Amino acid sequence: MEKRAFRQRDRFTAESRIPPLAVMAFVLIEAVTVGAAMLLGNRLPENVLAMLVILGSLLALYVLFALKVAAQWEKAVILRLGRFYRLAGPGPFWIIPIVDTIPSWIDQRVMVTPFAAQKTLTKDTVPVDVDAVLFWVVWDAEKAALEVENYRAAVDWAAQTALRDIIGRMMLADILSGRSAMDAELQKVIDERTTPWGVTVQSVEIRDIVIPPELADAMSRQAQAERERQARVILGESEKQIAASFAEASQAYINNPTALHLRAMNMLFEGLKEKGALVIVPSSAVETMNLGGLSGLTALAQAIQPGKE
Repeated sequence: MEKRAFRQRDRFTAESRIPPLAVMAFVLIEAVTVGAAMLLGNRLPENVLAMLVILGSLLALYVLFALKVAAQWEKAVILRLGRFYRLAGPGPFWIIPIVDTIPSWIDQRVMVTPFAAQKTLTKDTVPVDVDAVLFWVVWDAEKAALEVENYRAAVDWAAQTALRDIIGRMMLADILSGRSAMDAELQKVIDERTTPWGVTVQSVEIRDIVIPPELADAMSRQAQAERERQARVILGESEKQIAASFAEASQAYINNPTALHLRAMNMLFEGLKEKGALVIVPSSAVETMNLGGLSGLTALAQAIQPGKE
């Protein structure tokens, strides 16, 4: 009922649209007619004077209803005796009252239409709510006025049905990860439906995709578990690389005990440089490389050093 009332109100506004320029011309002609009648009242017969007033009034009424003005972004569809006659505008133009009618004024600017699909099942039977925005423009005002009753409502319904159809043919994972592909598919489908009406779709943008909260929690836990698994895999790979590096280093020291001895001394020295550092050395290493004597000498040097200062 609301859409029908809107269509009737829109049609009444289109047919009875009187521009301010026509009103000014009407007032001016009436003023000139009345002024002329007053000036010539004593010179002309009453019947001639009455005829002059009637003709002036008719001319004023003609200008009032015949002069129309279309805005820069508008096209006026003119029907002559019910048949399509021509498109007029932008700017001022004339029609023949009663003979010509203007059922619609077509706005040729880029239009923005939000639309949505609520509780629509995907291919894997998951209910989702999808909000989108459609950008479209009328490229043929004649088709938009003659081929469809209400092109605005038709575009809106075409967009909604196309969105529901595409959601039903896609998996939830594809919808969540492939918004750009879904936008392109929507634009193609809607444009095919609206082209016969003189409307072309410039772009479609998905604004939001809402899934059930329980499913969102499950997907969040799944993503967390996947990240933990990847972290463990990376840690295992790191351990393998470290073991391979140690194995390669051991091959360098296996036949060169002196190099191993020097390396151990350097590690012990680096550890003892830090104040309060605790160095744990295996007993086998102490006995093999005589690290006990070396550590004792290092401790003695550290004890003697403050006394020199």
